[in-house]
Amino acid sequence: MTQTLSGYDYLRSYDWNYEHVPDPVDVDVPEVPGAWDYCGLPVNSPLGMPAGPLLNGQWILYYASLGFDVLTYKTVRSSYRACYPLPNLQPVDCGQLMPQKNSVPAIEDMRGSWAVSFGMPSKDPDTWREDVEFTRSKMGNGQVLVVSVVGTIQEGWAIEDLAEDYANCARWAVDSGAQCIEMNFSCPNVSTCDGQLFQQPKDAAIVAAAVRERVGKVPCIIKIGFIENDQAAMPFLEAVHSHVDALALTNSIPATVRQAGGPLLFDGQRRGICGDAVRSASIRQTRLLSRLIDEHGLDLRLIGVGGASTAKHVSEYLEAGASHVQLASAAMTDPGVALKIRSRLAAHTVA
Repeated sequence: MTQTLSGYDYLRSYDWNYEHVPDPVDVDVPEVPGAWDYCGLPVNSPLGMPAGPLLNGQWILYYASLGFDVLTYKTVRSSYRACYPLPNLQPVDCGQLMPQKNSVPAIEDMRGSWAVSFGMPSKDPDTWREDVEFTRSKMGNGQVLVVSVVGTIQEGWAIEDLAEDYANCARWAVDSGAQCIEMNFSCPNVSTCDGQLFQQPKDAAIVAAAVRERVGKVPCIIKIGFIENDQAAMPFLEAVHSHVDALALTNSIPATVRQAGGPLLFDGQRRGICGDAVRSASIRQTRLLSRLIDEHGLDLRLIGVGGASTAKHVSEYLEAGASHVQLASAAMTDPGVALKIRSRLAAHTVA
C-alpha cells in the first residue's frame, strides 16, 4: 500500500477532527487464519479499536476499511457534553509505566505514548443515534459495531439514578443498531463517580444489572481501569460477572504531566496515559484476571487494550488470556497498522 493515510490530528480540536474525516480506502485486507468471534458474534479477526479514536460513524467506516473488525463508537451520553480544551492528546516520554509512578514528562512529538484529556464528550442523543444507525447500515460482513455508553451524573442523584441513565443510553444505542454495548466505568479525566465505577463493585453491579435488564441478550462489556492484584480484582469480578459478557482492559494509567522545567499541565490534575507506555501493565492485568476467571469458573471474556502496535503484541495479549485486542494510539498515528499486523498473522509471523 503506497497511498498516504491520514489519522487524528492531535494539534487540532476534537470538533475539527469530528468534521474532518478521511474517506474509506479501497485496499486488499489480508485474511487472518482461524475462527474468531466477539462475545459470540462472528468476526474476521481478533483486531478491534476502542472508543477513543472513533469520534463518529465516518471514522468507524474509515478504520473498518483498514482491517479493523470490532469498532467501538466513542462514548455517548444522554445529553450533549463539550470536549475539554486543547491539548487533548499530549505526547509524553515515560517508558513502561506502572501505577506507582505519579508524574510523567511532556514532550513535543508523539513517540508512542500520550496523556489523554477529552473528558468524555458527547453529541446530543438525536445526533449520535442517527449516526449509529447510519454506521451500522454501512458495516461489512464479519465486522461488529460496539457503542460505548456512560451515565451523566446530576446533583442529588443516587446510584440507581445513574444506572437508569446508563440503561437509557444503552437501549437507545441498541435500538439504533449497536451489536454490543460497552459500559465505560473508567475515565481518569473526570472527577465524578461515573469515571471510577470499576473501583466501586457494589455500585458497578447496580449499573451493570440495569443495563443488562434494558438490553436483554445483547452482549455487554465493561471498560475498566488498572487493577493491580487479586484482592482488588475479586470483589469486582464477583459483583459484575453475572451481568456482562466481557471486560475491556486497560483504560489507561493515570498520572500528572509535567512540562520540562515548567509547571504541571492540566492544572495539576491527573490524566490517563495511553499507548506504548501501558502495554506491560495491561498485559499483566490481562494475565491476572484470566487466572482468576479460570480459578473461579466465571463466564467472562477479556479484551486486551493498551499499547499494542505489532503482531507480536497482539499475540502476547492473546497468550495472556484476551480473546480480542484493541488498538488506539498506534492506529491514530499509523492508520495502516492493522493491515501490517494482519499480513504477519496471515504469514504466521509475529516477530
